[in-house]
Amino acid sequence: MMLHFDSDYMETCHPLILEDLTRINLLKQSGYGTDDICKSAKDKIQKACKSPNAEIYFLVGGTQTNATVLDGLLQKYEGVIAAKTGHIAIHEAGAIEAGGHKVIELPCENGKLSSKTIDDYCSAFFSDGNQEHMVHPGVVYISQPTEYGTIYSLSELKEISRICKKYKQKLFVDGARLAYALGCSQNDVELSDLAKLTDAFYIGGTKCGAMCGEAVVIPKPGIIPHFFTIIKQHGALMAKGWLLGIQFDRLFSDNLYFESGKNGVERAKQLEEIFKSKGYKIFIESPTNQKFIVLENAKMNELANFCTFSFWEKYDENHTVVRFATSWATTISQIEELETKMEIA
Repeated sequence: MMLHFDSDYMETCHPLILEDLTRINLLKQSGYGTDDICKSAKDKIQKACKSPNAEIYFLVGGTQTNATVLDGLLQKYEGVIAAKTGHIAIHEAGAIEAGGHKVIELPCENGKLSSKTIDDYCSAFFSDGNQEHMVHPGVVYISQPTEYGTIYSLSELKEISRICKKYKQKLFVDGARLAYALGCSQNDVELSDLAKLTDAFYIGGTKCGAMCGEAVVIPKPGIIPHFFTIIKQHGALMAKGWLLGIQFDRLFSDNLYFESGKNGVERAKQLEEIFKSKGYKIFIESPTNQKFIVLENAKMNELANFCTFSFWEKYDENHTVVRFATSWATTISQIEELETKMEIA
């Protein structure tokens, strides 16, 4: 049997979520997230964020969430600053531009925007005499973790938040894989920090144990007026909202969300140790659940006979960078089986 490491959303959902969905299957609920299940999930997320007044909204997927939130945060004449490797810049098929907002791509290191890069760009922009002829920056977008599995430290996040305030930029954090950032030993950022330092962020479910769903957190109520209506305009308002609510209600019970993230990180660390022990080059040091390996093209084809992974980028004429991703559901036995097959090969 093939071993699969393509992504972290290859399984349907955590078994406990499936049990809950079965349990409420025939119970009648009010629509659009007005049900008691969604209320319970929102209460738990507010407590986890230590933000009792935060607005919580449940959307279905990451691209939809990014497009909807950014459209709500931005004026028509504004664009969004992002790392040139950011998800909205390269892996969302131009969804933000399709919504009428330019993605302003800035240089980054290991997937991370620095506060200095943002400061330099905004300083140059707002001192430019031709700025009224240009797309104004209105939001800074970062993801935790980044596309390369790297994470922002608390000090980095604080400094980015400070620069955003300096130039009256809103700060939005994409948390599609947030459980894996929270679950790694190098992390010093908590949900409560995100609630204090950002204007909006979301807690990813699709890649972190849920069947589908992302929980948008807006710490300061009213920062996006009529956001419920904006969600509906984007076709992002799920009529059967409780299907999303019950998943987050379970994920935020008994630390399931955090434990799920830790599992993905621990399995990824084991996987990385295997590749290092066999002399493979690590393309970038990632502390989360995504590992980027440089493979000879012949070796890549050999590994593809018994495991799947994602193409990332060409390294040179004879080598390719590939990504192995673990998840909340990856088991120790799967990692051990991969090692055994690699030894045989």
